[in-house]
This record gives sequence, C-alpha cells and structure tokens, in this order.
Amino acid sequence: MDFLHHIFAFDENSPLLFTQFYFWAFFALVYALFALIMSVGKTTNSKLHLRNVYLLFVSWFFYYKTSGLFLLILAFVTLSDWLIAGRIKSAITNNKPQIAKIFLTLSVAIDLGILAYFKYAYFFTNAINDLCGTDFRVFDIFAYIGNGFAEAGRFSVDTIVLPVGISFYIFQVISYTVDVFRGRIQPVRNILDFGFYVSFFPQLVAGPIVRAEEFIPQLYKPFRLNRRAFGIAVFWIINGLGKKIIMSDYLAVNLIDRVFDNPLLFSGFENLFALFAYSLQVYADFSGYTDIAIGVAMLMGFYLPMNFNSPYKSQSPQEFWRRWHMSLGRWLKSYLYIPLGGNRKIGFGTYFWLSLIALVSAALTGWWWIIAAVGCLLLAIGIIDRRLKAKGQELKAKSKLLYSNLNSFITQVLGGLWHGASWNFIIWGGINGFGMIIEKIWRETGWHLRFVLITLLTAGLCVADFYTNLPAWRLFAVWAAIIWVGTAIRYIYFLYEGTENTFTKAMATAWAVLQTFTFITFTRLFFRSSSNLDPATANEVAWATAKNMVNQIGGAWNNAIIPDFLWEYRWVVAMFIAGMLIHWVPTNFKRRYRLWFSAMPLWLMVLAVCVAIIVIYQFVSAEMQPFIYFQF
Repeated sequence: MDFLHHIFAFDENSPLLFTQFYFWAFFALVYALFALIMSVGKTTNSKLHLRNVYLLFVSWFFYYKTSGLFLLILAFVTLSDWLIAGRIKSAITNNKPQIAKIFLTLSVAIDLGILAYFKYAYFFTNAINDLCGTDFRVFDIFAYIGNGFAEAGRFSVDTIVLPVGISFYIFQVISYTVDVFRGRIQPVRNILDFGFYVSFFPQLVAGPIVRAEEFIPQLYKPFRLNRRAFGIAVFWIINGLGKKIIMSDYLAVNLIDRVFDNPLLFSGFENLFALFAYSLQVYADFSGYTDIAIGVAMLMGFYLPMNFNSPYKSQSPQEFWRRWHMSLGRWLKSYLYIPLGGNRKIGFGTYFWLSLIALVSAALTGWWWIIAAVGCLLLAIGIIDRRLKAKGQELKAKSKLLYSNLNSFITQVLGGLWHGASWNFIIWGGINGFGMIIEKIWRETGWHLRFVLITLLTAGLCVADFYTNLPAWRLFAVWAAIIWVGTAIRYIYFLYEGTENTFTKAMATAWAVLQTFTFITFTRLFFRSSSNLDPATANEVAWATAKNMVNQIGGAWNNAIIPDFLWEYRWVVAMFIAGMLIHWVPTNFKRRYRLWFSAMPLWLMVLAVCVAIIVIYQFVSAEMQPFIYFQF
C-alpha cells in the first residue's frame, strides 16, 4: 500500500522531472501500452481517438504528480475554451461577428484573469500598497473553496501558490480561441481531443508553446516512426539530459547559485564570471528540457516546434530573440505585436501601453517627471506619424521603423512581465526592448555619425564615472570604451579601405556576436535575480541582489585573487569554455553528427546510450535541480 501510495499520490517535494529515474520508469510503462494500442489492427479513427484519450489521461496523471489539485485549473481552462470556441465558430457561421468578438473577449478575460490571479496577485497587491499606503494581503479564494469541501484548514488561504506550467498552457488555449475567431482553424469537436492538445505531457509544464494549428492536425494523422526518426528522438533525449545535468546543474551548484545567493561575499570578477556562466546555464537548462520534450513526443509520433536555434551565435539583440524561446517569440508576434500594429501603424494599444509603462515607472522610482516626458514623447510621435503619412510612399520605410520600434518595445516589456511578477522582469524586458531599438537605429546610421555618437557617449559616461564614482557608471563607462575601440578600428578601416574582405567580415561577425552575448548576459542580471523567489518578497530581494552584483562588478577589483579563482574553480571554468565552444560549433556539423547517430546500428546505439547515461549521471547532484522555466 505504501508503494501504491507513493506512485499515485501527489508529493510536492517529489514532482515528476525528466532527470529522475522515476519519470523514465513512468514513461516506459506509458510507452509500452501506447505501442500495444498502436500495434493492434489497422489504424482507424477509433484507434486514433483511443490513443488520444489514453495520452490525455496519462498527461493529466503527469500533471497531477507535478502540481496536485491544480489539475482542476487545467481541466477548467480546457472545458471553458472548448465551449467558448464552439460558440465563436457558431456566431461566425451565422454572420454575427460582434457576438463572436464578445465570446472571444470572454475567453481571453477568463484565461488572463486566472493567470493574473495566480501569477501576479502579490505583484499587484504590493504595488497598490506602495502607491496608496494600504495594507492589503493576498487571499487564496481557491483554497477557501477547497476548505469548504475538505476538512477546515487543510488549504492555506494566506498564500497563493503558482501552478506549474500555467503560463504555457494559458497561452496555448488563447492561441486556440483566437485562431478559431480568425478562421485559421476549425474548432475541435471532441473535448477529449482538445484536452489532449492542451495537456500533452512532454511540453505541458515548460513548453515549447504549441499553437493549435501546429498540433491539432497531428491528432488525426496515423502514427509513423521510422528508423531515422527513432534515432533522432533518442539523440534529442540524451542531448537534453546532457545539457541539463552535465552543464546546467554543474554550473549552478558549483558556482552560480553561491554567487547569486550572496554577491557581496564574492569579488567583482567572480560576480562577472558567474553572470556569464548563468547565460550558459539558463540556455542549457531550458533548451535541454525542450530537447527531451521533442524527443519524447517524437517517439509517440508527434512533432513539437523547434524552440532554440543556437541563440548565442546572434549578431544583434533582434536576431537573438528570433533564435531564443522561438515558440514564445512567435506567440508574442502573432497575438501581441501584430494586433498592436506591428510595423504598419500605431493605435490605441500602443498609446495605452506606453502611458501605463510610464505611470508604473514613475510610481516605482518616484520620478513623476517621467509622465510629462512620455506625454511629450507621445505627442511628438503622433505629430511625426501624421507627417509621415502625409508625405506618402517616400517615407514609408521610416514610418515602418517608428511603428516597429514602439510596438516591439511594448512587446518586450510585456514579455518580461510574462516571465514573472517582479519589477526586475519588467526592467529586463525593457532593457531588451531598448537594446533592439538602439541596434536598429545603429544599423541605419552611417560610419561617420556612428563614431561621433559612440565617442560622445563614452566621454559622457567617463565624466559621470569620474564625478560620481558610482559602480554602475564605471561599469557602463568600461563597456562603452570597449565598444568605442571596436568601432574606431572598423571606422579607420572603412576610411582607408572602404570595403571589407573575408577576414575583416569574419572579425566583424565575431565582434558582433561577442557584444550581443555581453549585452544579453548583462540583462540576465535582472532575470536571474528575480528567479526562484517567494512572490511575497520577490521585488525587494531581486532588486537588492541586482544592485549588489552591479556594485561588486563595477567596484574596485582585487586582481590578485583572479588566478586563485581560476584554479579553485578550474572545472567550472573548463565547463563554461567547453559549453560555449560546443554551442558555437557550426549548425551543419551538428546536423551531420545527429544524422550519423540516428543511422547507427541498433546494437551500437544502445551501447552509446548506455555509456552516455553512465557519464551523465556521474554529474548528478545530491538534490535534483528543477528546470528553471518550471517557475514560469
């Protein structure tokens, strides 16, 4: 009975993780029955329906083992959106677009309301208390209702726990109802099939975010798994486990978590190295989960979208966000950026969100002049927009640049807020948004003006550092000086040569990749500071951590301890260097060895997998590290 209780009962201290043996035993049993279902008789619609229902209940069991009674929230969202999507389609068929819009609004309001309640209750409560001087506290209405059905006091009403994966499946169901409204897909007739789409267990808790038009057609296709697909699926699983356990967890346990837990105990160089190492850790962790999810889904005949494309090869922030968390990027583009106007226009949504961001920023900093400044900016934008439209086609490119910059900035800020209920996530999104705007403007600027601007910026930051002696100004001044050196070299070459050859183009590419990686790493300071925190204290702790790290990195360095650090943490340093070199391996080469692995004889593949598993699990830490994106 104890054994059965351990298998079927929810234990919040032992969720199902891809890195646990328990999960793979679970998947082996699931896959054995799955193979039995698919191997008996011909593939018919009834067999496909049986497979979908079977995997639906498997997915619900998986989510229950991960999140307990929060399974009820998942079931409610599934039922709600399935019913409303049917009403939307009926209204459209009967030529009642306004009714369809009302139902779409209802669906999105329910979905975002649930997400906001669980994810942002502390954030909004603290913001209202800070602004109004009140003392409101969060109240878990779902726990209160649960206590009405169970013994009194079983569920705490004083804390709100974030359900695992809620951000991912909420975005999935929103994409479904919106696409039904747009006529891009037909509503799913069977609620069990729809429930399977929403809760498919490999990608349920940390993505990738699968849009309905990508996945639902697969529900009705016959199962096929040829020899090459099987080999590639196995490769993705082993590759993901290696990224997570060998690289991500090793870096986190042996350095990164120590530094971020108390930055003041470590030197500026140690803080800086930990920050760069975190960039590699978060990539290895999240892309590792995605690799495993893609491999597990492929073994069952389902294909999930690619979520990462070597993002640290990017030459600009904009390119980075096209390569990083691609499923979220596509979702934000389709359901936020384009509805805001994209590069076509600026409308009410653009003005509303910019005004709200200004109000929140002023309330956060106490600098109320921000509202006046943004108000003037919005007025100027409106005037420029009118003049650009009046000029006609000749200024079409400039108007597109204006619209694109404004709407992409808003998208980045709200994308940051999607990651978590903390000011640091908003700051992180805002910095990325500014980075993308500056990069676009920089790309359109001539070399003469580039050199003048970077010279003035570097000089200004050096003066600010000299007179204030603040670590933040020193940090920016050093970074600007490094960029100035690179710009000056290219500017001089441009003056004397005019065109670049193969070598100089390669150097320029490497320089752009390095600068983009440095910029993205700097933004990670705010991302990591807000991670793994109690929502009740997240803002205060996250800001203190970020400030302390900036002070350490921008403060005076004791260079004498650097050799000692490099020796004491030599294996961490070696892991970081190896991880970056592997990441920068050409994509075509990676594809070739992936195909080579999939074409191995079966006995050799089994041997390779056994060796890989033995090596991987030599790196397992005493306590399993959860995937970073589980918290989102």
